[in-house]
Amino acid sequence: MNKTLGSALLIALLALSGCGKNTGGVGGTAGDAEMATQKANEQIAQELNLADPQDFEDARRGFIAAPEGKIMAADGTTVLIDFDAYKFIDGKAPPTVNPSLWRHATLNKGVGLYKVRDGVHQLRGFDISNITLIDGKTGWIVVDALTSKESSAAAMAFARKHLGNKPVTALVFTHSHADHFGGALGVISAEEVAQRKVPVIASDGFMEEATSENILVGTAMARRSMYQFGKNLPPGPKGAVDTGLGKNVSYGAVGVLEPTQLITKPTQELVLDGLRVVFHNVPGAEAPAEMTFSVPDYKLYGGAENLAQTMHNLLPVRGAKARDSLRWATYMQEALDQLGDAEVYVGQHNWPIWGQERIREFITKTRDVYKYTHDQTVRLANAGHTPREIADLVKLPKSLASYPNTRGYYGDLRHNVKAVYQLYLGAYDGNPANLNPLPPQESAKRYLELLGGPDKAVAAAQTAFDKGDFRWAAELLNHAVFGAPDNKAAKELLARTYDQMGYMSEAATWRNSYLTAALELRNGPPKKGIDRSALIDMLYQTPIERFLEAMAAGLNGPDAEGKDLKVNLVLTDQKTSYVLWIENAVLHFKKAPPEASANATLTLTKPIFIKMMAGTAGVKDTLLSDDLKVDGSKIDLVRFFSLIDKAPGTFQIVTK
Repeated sequence: MNKTLGSALLIALLALSGCGKNTGGVGGTAGDAEMATQKANEQIAQELNLADPQDFEDARRGFIAAPEGKIMAADGTTVLIDFDAYKFIDGKAPPTVNPSLWRHATLNKGVGLYKVRDGVHQLRGFDISNITLIDGKTGWIVVDALTSKESSAAAMAFARKHLGNKPVTALVFTHSHADHFGGALGVISAEEVAQRKVPVIASDGFMEEATSENILVGTAMARRSMYQFGKNLPPGPKGAVDTGLGKNVSYGAVGVLEPTQLITKPTQELVLDGLRVVFHNVPGAEAPAEMTFSVPDYKLYGGAENLAQTMHNLLPVRGAKARDSLRWATYMQEALDQLGDAEVYVGQHNWPIWGQERIREFITKTRDVYKYTHDQTVRLANAGHTPREIADLVKLPKSLASYPNTRGYYGDLRHNVKAVYQLYLGAYDGNPANLNPLPPQESAKRYLELLGGPDKAVAAAQTAFDKGDFRWAAELLNHAVFGAPDNKAAKELLARTYDQMGYMSEAATWRNSYLTAALELRNGPPKKGIDRSALIDMLYQTPIERFLEAMAAGLNGPDAEGKDLKVNLVLTDQKTSYVLWIENAVLHFKKAPPEASANATLTLTKPIFIKMMAGTAGVKDTLLSDDLKVDGSKIDLVRFFSLIDKAPGTFQIVTK
């Protein structure tokens, strides 16, 4: 294959990478807290007992040592985790942070190695999640592996520095979210697992869920996750203070290890390194594949992520399938029965809880938050209320609202009731006016015309802003920005409005979303999206069918209309082949021998194909290698792949 054709094919194959257009912002910096914001935050401080010392004692208990400096990416220049970035969180909450969130952010500030009890330690603050180390007879049973290889390797090295150079004798993945398995290769290598026959434990369905989650809509989720986690927000009183589950995500190299032992029964006991561990399957609540565990000899209960020191998401603001709050509550009731005589609870986020009575209270309150959210949403839906109405109507009873460790720091009650509604009834609220509404930009133009132009809209929004009516100001200004994209005053005031809404938010995910929106109004969308090359180690483990599904979902239907193209895909290292064809502007595929009627046959290895899909393949070292061959019409092959849109990882959200 000649170099020109190779380059063309490479460009055509980057269906899962690509970049969107970038526009500049209006400039400026985050504002101060308005008087209305300060009053709202002061009211929260008065309503809640933020000075209760128990959680602070728990968060500090067993502290051994804290790391210094930064965790760097493999390139040696990108900072993944800065251990000093959140030292500003101390003392009384500043006016620009909800005092309840500030308390939670203070509790989550702890970084380092902690002794939970004899035989059990935790590493916190090396990532958004925790590593739990459980002593077996000869080494460590490691529970979860953080997000990236770099962060988990740093955590394990720190543990060995202070606890001795113990081997990993088992690795447990509590569930199928990347912040719990992505750093597996930093805990132990695949070679060592095979050589020493180290058990890797996960629940049934883990591998499929772990490798497949977000492939289809991964670009959109990754972009929106920048909002949820405040990826581009600078830490500070006017920026990032927390995520609800921990400080921040290490966006480093993500991999996975295939489990050697699956937990398939509702309750299943294993002996790991001489220690009895009881696993409990809890799929379909916080994650599609998830399990909690008990260690009777240590009187320890591990809640995975069905339990955390915060109300969790039933529908993350980054987007996902709506989660089942009724099933979640049911699992919490089962947890109460599974506790036995456990004296300490450990979670894979936040901090532990000691004492049977306090653990039972924590699980009971968690159970009832999800059950109350479910039942009241269903009650109001059956009475004819819409999701937006229900979000304003449902309030937790005082017995739940006053309990700090189930307040909405990661999830939010208003968003969660919408998730319950969506799970049962869909996003449509039943009102035909909302059945086929105008697109946002067109609707915005009509509203601006009705209001007398963008200047009138901005003036009305300014009046609302001055009154502290930020929700209404944001609604007006959103119309102004979408309907008159060149109106600088609208963007400036909307950024200032989002500042205030972020400063008042108790949910870290909401704060991060509002403040990221303000940042992008001022500076434009990011120039760079999530680096998919960092996912290569995990993508290698992903079934090829998931990528073909993503390719089909990327086919530009209008451009493909009337096209009749067929391509054979032969993976030499997998000793398998697929036939891909376009019919009725739909891309289909099947696992089958190559067909003689195909326009072209692309023969290559799975690693090269994955690199192409991830956007890391280079023409010289992959497309022109001996491991790639094209038979048939090279022109048709390029035409075929050119019909697949390049998903922009930096698309605009608050502007168009």
